[in-house]
Order: sequence, then C-alpha cells, then structure tokens
Amino acid sequence: MRAGRLAWPVLLASAVLEAVWATALGLSNGFTEPWPTLVFVVAAGLSLWGLGYATRHIPLGTAYAVWVGIGAALTVVWAMGTGAEPFSLLKLLFIAGIVGCAAGLKRLPANPR
Repeated sequence: MRAGRLAWPVLLASAVLEAVWATALGLSNGFTEPWPTLVFVVAAGLSLWGLGYATRHIPLGTAYAVWVGIGAALTVVWAMGTGAEPFSLLKLLFIAGIVGCAAGLKRLPANPR
C-alpha cells in the first residue's frame, strides 16, 4: 500500500486521538491527576504526529478542518454519552453537520485544476 493511501486513515485515527486527549485533559484536573495526564501526553503526541503525517499527502487546511471537526464532534458525543454534558438533539444535529462537512472535504480532489 502506498504511503499516501494511509493519509486519510491516519488522519481519522488522529482525530479520534484528539477526542481522547481532550477528554483526558478535562479529567486531568489541571495536570494533577497522573493517569489522565499520561493519557493526555501520549494521545496528544500521537494525534499531532498523525496530523503532521497526513499533511504530507492532504492539503493542510483540509486536514486540519477534518482533524478538528471530527475530534470535536467525538469529544461532545462522548461527553453527552457519559453525562458530563447535557444531551441535546439539536446539538447532535449540528455535530452531524460537522461530520458531514468533514466527509465532504474528503470527497474533494486534493489538487483541483
């Protein structure tokens, strides 16, 4: 498999890790809780590495928008699912919009002519 073909799967995995580190950051209590702090450090490092790798094959603006959008959407869904944030159908609708926009960015050609 060519390295460029891994760019999108790596980017999506990095977005998942963004949600992991964001959640761990909230649980770290200002970096005073050791396990959430360790999870934050590892997940943030891997997430940023993956974003950097993806930008070698995906335009930076597109990669960053997908990374942030998917990571933020997963973070909110997780927070609602665990009760850390109130559930809202309207919030889910807007999150679906974020995910839809990220999927739309993937469908665009990398180098339009």
